[in-house]
Amino acid sequence: MKQFEANFDGLVGPTHNYAGLSFGNVASQSHAAQASNPRAAAKQGLKKAKALADMGLVQGILAPQERPDVHTLRRLGFSGTDAAVLQKAAKQAPALLQACASASSMWTANAATVSPSADTCDGKIHFTPASLVDKFHRAIEPATTGKLLKAIFDDNRYFVHHQPLPSHPSLGDEGAANHTRLCQAYDQAGVEIFVYGQSATNAHLPKPQKYPARQTLEASEAIARLHQLDNDSTVFIQQNPAVIDQGVFHNDVIAVGNQNMLFYHEQAFWDGKKKLAELRGKLQGPLHLVEVPNHQVSVTDAVKTYLFNTQIITLASGEMALIAPTDCEENPRVKAYLDQLLTMDTPIKQIHFFDVKQSMHNGGGPACLRLRVAMNDTEIAALNQHVLLTDELFEKLNRWVDRHYRDRLEVTDLADPQLLIESRTALDELTQLMKLGSIYLFQQ
Repeated sequence: MKQFEANFDGLVGPTHNYAGLSFGNVASQSHAAQASNPRAAAKQGLKKAKALADMGLVQGILAPQERPDVHTLRRLGFSGTDAAVLQKAAKQAPALLQACASASSMWTANAATVSPSADTCDGKIHFTPASLVDKFHRAIEPATTGKLLKAIFDDNRYFVHHQPLPSHPSLGDEGAANHTRLCQAYDQAGVEIFVYGQSATNAHLPKPQKYPARQTLEASEAIARLHQLDNDSTVFIQQNPAVIDQGVFHNDVIAVGNQNMLFYHEQAFWDGKKKLAELRGKLQGPLHLVEVPNHQVSVTDAVKTYLFNTQIITLASGEMALIAPTDCEENPRVKAYLDQLLTMDTPIKQIHFFDVKQSMHNGGGPACLRLRVAMNDTEIAALNQHVLLTDELFEKLNRWVDRHYRDRLEVTDLADPQLLIESRTALDELTQLMKLGSIYLFQQ
């Protein structure tokens, strides 16, 4: 039975904007209050996803969430018609309106943590939606994320869905952005790496001083238990607090892995040598550890270009390719390193650059836009086939974007009642197009 790693990319929503909501995310804060282009953002993401499908990968699309989220605004005390709720929130608490209008669900690396059937004791794929408690604009996502995942992976013979962890900072969980699976082949048992920023209970472990550590050790351990992973298939590594304070808000901004290769910055991990030795001991067979020296690529350049927020994929030939943002190509130091990488003895033999600047300016690169799910052909056949990207779906989605998305959006536009109507109209059509059912509250 053949096993693949499927990528499910988040479709950028109609309210894509630059409100600068994510403290600790340098790109998000530095582009705050600029005008965005939701139409271009959605098309950039679709183009990248289609390119991977054309390379032979299984590629799916995850729908956006309903935004502005007037349901949450009502829970916060704003009343009246939907238009009145938006206008009152804009006047009385604009920061809350901005949070409830964020299109941040586009970064589906934060949607959930996924463990494939090859690793779990019950032989099923396990999903746990991330609680995302550190940021309010993301903490309102998990319920809809769970509905969306169940609408796609809806066969309980193969898929197990867990509730998000309890919403408390001691159980801060940011999903697959802090989770990497290494293996020799996708159909073989692997080692799942959980990277955490701090411990809620161990006062002896260091913590960042400037920016928050969003993932806790306790959350990572809880997910490993939920997913029925044993000790031999897990490694827990602490992220270096010093790089968190330099804007590395998730591990996937400083490290990325695929199969038996881990690509990481030399400052990525706290006590890294010991933990990587543990990883080598648990992963049966060869392990390629590619450490990028700080003197060649600084943490600042890594964050600015998202060198590590790239995707490493395995092609049909068995070679690996790096899917990178064009920002890496435009930075002379990062480009020089990538040119050197192609001459080194690593599995990476190709590098492909993609323009995803609309996402990059808000703090997310190619890896942020996708959720990885290792699956065999039986499991792929059991999921909702209407979300898998084909030539036909690609054309339909591009036409859908053209019909419903604006090409310019200011933060002040978030209070426009027409934007809510446009967003709901678009999402209602999308759920029919992708056969998702009534997953949004406005549909019920």
